[in-house]
Amino acid sequence: MWLNPDEVLLKNVLKLWVTERSNDFFLLQRRRGHGESNSRITGLLVGALDNVLDSTARVTPFRILLQVPGSQVSWIIASGAAIEEVNKHWDWLLHNLLHSLSVFENKEDVASFVKGKVKGLIAEEVQGRQAAQEDDPGKFREALRKFEVHFGLPSSEKLVTYYSCCCWKGRVPRQGFLYLSINHMAFYSFLLGKEVKFVIPWAEVTRLERVSTALMPEAIRVTTRQRQREFSMFLNLDEAFGVIGQLADIALRRLLDSKGLELDRVLQQPARITKRILEEQAIREYVLALFRLPRSENLYEVASCSVWTPHARCHTAGTLYTTDSYLCFSSREEGNLILLIPLSEVLSIEKADSTSALPNPVIVSIRTKKAFQLIELNDRDELVENMNSRLRALQWKRSMFRSRKEGKRSVSSPTPYYTFYYDTGYSDEEEIEEHVLRNTVNSEALMTAFHQNQPGTNGNKSTNQVKERLWEDHFSEFGRGVHMFRTEKIQKLVAMGIPESLRGELWMIFSDASSDLGSHEGYYASLVQKSMGHNNLATEEIERDLHRSLPDHPAFQNPTGIAALRRVLTAYAHRNPKIGYCQSMNILASVLLLYAKEEDAFWLLVAVCERMLPDYFNRRVIGAQVDQSVFEELIRERLPELAEQIPDLSTLSSVSLSWFLTLFLSVLPFHSAVCVVDCFFFHGIKAIFQLGLAVLEANAAELSSSTDDGQALMILTGFLDQVGNVECPGFPSSSPAAEETSCSVAKRHTNITDLINDSYIKFGDLTVRQIEQLRCRHRIQVLQAHEDTTKENALRLVSPDVSIPAENLADIYDLFKTEHFITLYWGDSSAAAAAEAAAWHYCDSNRSFIERQYRLDRPQFKSLYGLLVPWPDVSNQHTDTLANRTFTLLDQDCDNLVTFRDFASWLDTLYFGELNEKIRLLYCLHIPPALTETEDDPSVMKSPLLSTNRPLYVNLPPRDDSEVTDYQDQLKQMLQDLATEKEKDVEKPLPLMNQSEFIQFCKTLYSMFHPEENELFQAIATVTSLVLQIGEVGHRGKIAGSEANSQEGSTAAGGVDARRGSRSSATADNEWTVSYAQILASLLTEQALVNFFEKPLDLSAKITQAKESQYQQRAGLLTLQRASS
Repeated sequence: MWLNPDEVLLKNVLKLWVTERSNDFFLLQRRRGHGESNSRITGLLVGALDNVLDSTARVTPFRILLQVPGSQVSWIIASGAAIEEVNKHWDWLLHNLLHSLSVFENKEDVASFVKGKVKGLIAEEVQGRQAAQEDDPGKFREALRKFEVHFGLPSSEKLVTYYSCCCWKGRVPRQGFLYLSINHMAFYSFLLGKEVKFVIPWAEVTRLERVSTALMPEAIRVTTRQRQREFSMFLNLDEAFGVIGQLADIALRRLLDSKGLELDRVLQQPARITKRILEEQAIREYVLALFRLPRSENLYEVASCSVWTPHARCHTAGTLYTTDSYLCFSSREEGNLILLIPLSEVLSIEKADSTSALPNPVIVSIRTKKAFQLIELNDRDELVENMNSRLRALQWKRSMFRSRKEGKRSVSSPTPYYTFYYDTGYSDEEEIEEHVLRNTVNSEALMTAFHQNQPGTNGNKSTNQVKERLWEDHFSEFGRGVHMFRTEKIQKLVAMGIPESLRGELWMIFSDASSDLGSHEGYYASLVQKSMGHNNLATEEIERDLHRSLPDHPAFQNPTGIAALRRVLTAYAHRNPKIGYCQSMNILASVLLLYAKEEDAFWLLVAVCERMLPDYFNRRVIGAQVDQSVFEELIRERLPELAEQIPDLSTLSSVSLSWFLTLFLSVLPFHSAVCVVDCFFFHGIKAIFQLGLAVLEANAAELSSSTDDGQALMILTGFLDQVGNVECPGFPSSSPAAEETSCSVAKRHTNITDLINDSYIKFGDLTVRQIEQLRCRHRIQVLQAHEDTTKENALRLVSPDVSIPAENLADIYDLFKTEHFITLYWGDSSAAAAAEAAAWHYCDSNRSFIERQYRLDRPQFKSLYGLLVPWPDVSNQHTDTLANRTFTLLDQDCDNLVTFRDFASWLDTLYFGELNEKIRLLYCLHIPPALTETEDDPSVMKSPLLSTNRPLYVNLPPRDDSEVTDYQDQLKQMLQDLATEKEKDVEKPLPLMNQSEFIQFCKTLYSMFHPEENELFQAIATVTSLVLQIGEVGHRGKIAGSEANSQEGSTAAGGVDARRGSRSSATADNEWTVSYAQILASLLTEQALVNFFEKPLDLSAKITQAKESQYQQRAGLLTLQRASS
């Protein structure tokens, strides 16, 4: 075990220790007399001394010393009772520390560094012995205290775990602690009198890698948009890398794609995330992927056990996983044996008598009068009780559902199937026939009705019969149904191609869509009925793609097949509006309908879209892009020679995207592609990865010699076109005569079965666990790539309208986005939800989003205002007032949100605008609508300070409805009106400013300078006096004119009502006002003010300062807000 470094003055006093291994910095020593077969006198004396003094309780027989060259002082850093334990520590030192120590010029620094590292390992070793850090409140509380003190983040920033490690700066390692929280990773080190600390938000992490160099045999590299950080010398690097990847993935999914990716309910509440929950979540994700379970399933127990396998006549060791609705078993070596038992098929779970041969047995009985035996279950009683509790709840739920269904049937007739009605060009008789077809559900697979029209069906009938007999034999030995034993033998049968008569059934079994079908009786019928008559974007796209789905197959040249496809796609779009309909779903659904009943095909589509290919079918296709990134890494790992010849693998991944989206259905001949679908339903996405690698390997030589992307595309397309099925007509003969006639052509033809078997042989060691770990890491890269695209689009739209340099504009965008994230980090739940909802820009009434667009609410804007405003913050209260007015002015849509475009335009005026533009902005901040009745509660709903010379109505020309007859004419008219209004706004002068507003304007001018700037203060006083005089002169002139007009009006009217009206008019005309032009002209008379407003401002320095203080400022503000609430 590791020990706190203890000083040893003499390394081998009295020759009590024997050095076994040594190097420049470390010694591994054995206590003399321990383990020696000969009986030398020295050994006997040491042994006697240890026995007399009972020193074995204090002196272990093996130890490791730290030595500094040229020094007589050493430190004992590890000890052990067995040589194997000490050798493990010795190997860790050689592997992780020895190479790093050579970089120290001062050898005394070596001792400080190693002692600090060992102390960190001791702390982490103690932590690792805990089931969770929270089980040791004292130690975790101390780490939390240090985390808060060192980094100053709010208390709501929950610390999840911490590790002792080294952070490298060039060739120099810094020993310290890495703190991992829900939103950040932070490192702190204090070594040799020098402090090093930094914080990296997960939202800035773009890549996570495990790297190895001469100095760092194993390290974790964290890449952000600004720099790279390397961390090494972890006690358990695998665990640390897994936790870092999990936290980064969870944070980015929550922050960057909350609308597209589904997170577990626990993970949607960051305050509940702990290290234990992360471990449980990792296992749950693996189980869901391995057994392709619904995403709603919760994992409860994980227990080691053995299951009786009748076909092998022995017990197979593995792991039992229990969820809400399933019992799942997997052998120790993934893929050797898989067993999936839906609780809906279970009759009872009982304990049997335990014997020496069958310890702790449990019998699971199912409806097909079969039973499964599990043995060697720890905590059997509690496990069986929990499983029976869930079984009883599920049985009660099903009985209640069945009773309600029977009650409905007794009072109503069965619900027919419906679909959409569309206008067609049929005659009356044809229309009636079409109506019947569209309202009749297909009770059989389409292939049953149309297979006879396929060429060559008689030729392969005998082959199908052979396959059917093989499958029947397999069913008799391994079982039939979802709960069959899935072994390597079934893999071989699937690779041969499933016979058509069993294909639909086996697809339902492998995907467990049969359980969904059984538990949702009548669900598909109700969906079809509910979706009838709905017309939206999804239904329009479905209708457009109906006749593009397998157009060469006779089943979809017929109204029967088209109607069935329409029903399935429309029903699914209604079931899952978040996905709705995406291209490639039509091709997949068409193939499902060929081999499965219509309702079965619907549930197969549900299984594929929601479980087997998660996040594939949405507008951003995140899941498919993640798997493409994973595929690129697998190419580098499994086909290194090809990756070396083609450094940029994006070409291959762009070609392979259709392989994953359509399961090779769009690139392979039909009968070959269906065999791939067979493998997909049995192995999941793993089969597509394996086959993709096999295709690239088969063409590696040609791809390596290709000169451009087009040639590579032609090579792969040509190869896939020639992948045939020996059972289908047209596949070239392999006879010698055929090879002699066209050797080159024969070489290009490949049997799909051979290609699949080749993929299993060469790449079958790829596991679901490896794929899930790769997905976790590569999802980070894909989400950040989308974020970069969003940023590029925003900058491209804004940059033409502003004079801000591109680099500064990009930094402003980052500050703008960070302000949004800070609310998600530490704001209350309602503020965080509102901020996230405001970040998505929707494209239609169905709220299907097309892009992410950050916008700030009032508190967020005020925070960023204080960081970037160019003038000094002399008066906090008035600065807050100006921030409120600026927000109100920029909130043009009156939705209490400011876009980045408006924010950048405002900053552009402050830093790069002309003098008149800056004065105009200040002027607008002191008149309505920016100026409201109360500055304490600024809101666009408050009535502004109104005057009669600022009417709030708009004179619109009378509308002639006959001029606008349709939607296009209305749109043209709207565009013309907008253009006219824009021209009017340009020409229209700003409203006049009254006296109270001008006082506010002067107050703002005074607040923009420091009190010691006397020249500016005198200039403002001079301008203020001049403007007041101008306003007073104008005011007197208005009074004189209004009195004369009032007298004339009174004489002419001669009535009381006329005098009242003239008095109100005189009150309006008598108001003291000045114009923007008058204020601007007055300011131009003072050169000091002109110089001030025309002085160049350093935006870069302000941005740098804002980046440094943004976190601390907002953290303190949010902490105060939480304390006050």
